[in-house]
Amino acid sequence: MSATTTAVPSGGRLVNPNSVTLVLTISAIAVVINVVGGTLVSLLALPFLFLDTIGTFLVSVLFGIRWGILVGVVSNLVLGITSGPSAIPFAIVQVVIAVIVGFIANRWGYTIRTVPVAGAVVAVIAPLVGTAIAVGVFGGLTGGALDVLVLWAEQAGQSVFGAAFWPRLGSNAVDKILTAFIVLAIVQAIPASLVKPRYRVGAESGEASTDAVGDVAEASVAETSSQNA
Repeated sequence: MSATTTAVPSGGRLVNPNSVTLVLTISAIAVVINVVGGTLVSLLALPFLFLDTIGTFLVSVLFGIRWGILVGVVSNLVLGITSGPSAIPFAIVQVVIAVIVGFIANRWGYTIRTVPVAGAVVAVIAPLVGTAIAVGVFGGLTGGALDVLVLWAEQAGQSVFGAAFWPRLGSNAVDKILTAFIVLAIVQAIPASLVKPRYRVGAESGEASTDAVGDVAEASVAETSSQNA
């Protein structure tokens, strides 16, 4: 499958030609990926990594924001059971990530050019939201590997928010950009026959256009849109 998503015109209705069974299956796999990645990082206390949003990125790119949100929220609910309840409030971060990644993929495509942008935007916004949760709910310390850096920053004179934010910003810069490229590689490896590209019907241009991953010839897009118009 080609790792190119085509930017789509505004307006119209976005159609997902994939069966609900396929979408649910891939979404379930994505939840497992998030949970396994997040659990391993938690158990091994790995610095600069979270690895709990790969599935959220993936499903947001393939199937859109709503499915990405579902994957992210379910992932953190499961992590709340497997790794500790402190993971549950951070489901809000997953929602934000799904919105950002899904919007970028839908609007400008998910390509080698937009992947760094998606990773960088998430790397800034996610720690802002995560820090607000960490400070507001847990006082800045969440029992993770970052707590050592947070305590050090507080002792160095940083405010509680600053002490919790700067270590998260550094970690997210590594984790989210790495995640964005891992998802690009996964997307490239998915057979075009497995996941069909989404497209818009009734857009301003009057034509359907793809916005999901895959090489889709113009003729096949026109044929598909005419069948679903």
